[in-house]
Amino acid sequence: METITVLGAGLAGSECAWQLSKRNIPVRLVEMKPEKKTPAHVSDGFAELVCSNSLRSDELSNAVGLLKAEMRKLGSLIMESAEENRVAAGGALAVDREGFSRTITERLMQHPMIEIVHAEATEIPEGEVVIATGPLSSDAIAEKIAALCPESALHFYDAVAPIVTIESVDMDSAFFASRYDKGTADYVNCPMNREEYLAFVRELAAAKEAPVHGFDDGAVFEGCMPVEVMARRGEDTLRYGPLKPVGLVDPRTGRNNYAVVQLRRDNAEGTLYNLVGFQTHLTWGEQKRVFSMIPALRNAEFVRYGVMHRNTYLDSPRLLDRYYRLRSDERISFAGQMTGVEGYVESAASGLLVGLETAARALGFPPLDFPRETAVGALALYISSGSVGDFQPMNVNFGIIEPLGRRVKGKRNKNTEISVRSLAIIDEILTKEFFKL
Repeated sequence: METITVLGAGLAGSECAWQLSKRNIPVRLVEMKPEKKTPAHVSDGFAELVCSNSLRSDELSNAVGLLKAEMRKLGSLIMESAEENRVAAGGALAVDREGFSRTITERLMQHPMIEIVHAEATEIPEGEVVIATGPLSSDAIAEKIAALCPESALHFYDAVAPIVTIESVDMDSAFFASRYDKGTADYVNCPMNREEYLAFVRELAAAKEAPVHGFDDGAVFEGCMPVEVMARRGEDTLRYGPLKPVGLVDPRTGRNNYAVVQLRRDNAEGTLYNLVGFQTHLTWGEQKRVFSMIPALRNAEFVRYGVMHRNTYLDSPRLLDRYYRLRSDERISFAGQMTGVEGYVESAASGLLVGLETAARALGFPPLDFPRETAVGALALYISSGSVGDFQPMNVNFGIIEPLGRRVKGKRNKNTEISVRSLAIIDEILTKEFFKL
């Protein structure tokens, strides 16, 4: 059987390679690390989480919770590793990022059907190929993709939040809680009164930024808006965003505070915490100065500062079909954030779908054709049939999933029923001959 080449061992590439190899299809997985890294990469492992360590909500009333549930049923390596390396995060699924990457790396490297090639991809190889080099693709392969897809010269900017040691957080000025008491009290909450908050916002809005070539505030994806950009949008923007105090009753006073910065566990040991929603491209010195104005972080030890990087994505509705294949050359598929899916889970889901559909073709089975009633299918159909010419990255949401066609009282109840319907469809798809291999 012909070997299928997968370029890139991020979330999408790793998931795609796994789905192919577990069906005894030979895979050549090409990954430039550790030979070469981008400024956002830290480790040598596969599926590195370069931004947050959270895979977001795990509830079926939330679209990303549904997507994860579908992926678990479909045998996702990413979901298996996430469960094995889970850390406490209330109603969300968060992971020890090092353990998460290590588990995936070991599983892929030990698989007999996968050949690992540690080298920078500079050409698009012959034969069946999946390009999953991600939004941080090196210049060499990005140029080849641009030549292949002239419409692909789109991008936005993404930012990474800082990480501090828990022992350096002043717990006399903080408290453990999860918003609305969901799950266990897993977040460290760092409150500010009105005077502290206003002084913080003033300094944050005026702080010096690190130079990022071609950056402007309008090119930032809303889901990863740098905290200093939000501060410039208005005095209360942060209080209605990542610093909102609602649902976080301070046990010391029995009341909500004026503003609250949340810290989320970043490793299994609970020694490192990241600043939730604090993506930034301030200089490192300014990050230390301004973030230390948060009372609980006055003496915080920053083990990683925030960084800014460019994310490139395709004009997928013009270029790709529902299987993420290039319409002009069907031997080439794309997977991951480069397609315009936004988020860790969505990236992995695209790799899963590409892996499954590519495997079905290679083994002579008909397409699986996940329908719009499922989250994984709706995401692929949005990518391939969205608004041509005005295409923007998209997180999975119930707005792109086929509605129920009947009224259900309450948004939460309606979303849960959509999820139940979707999972029943996935169960039916799993009875196909392809999944009996």
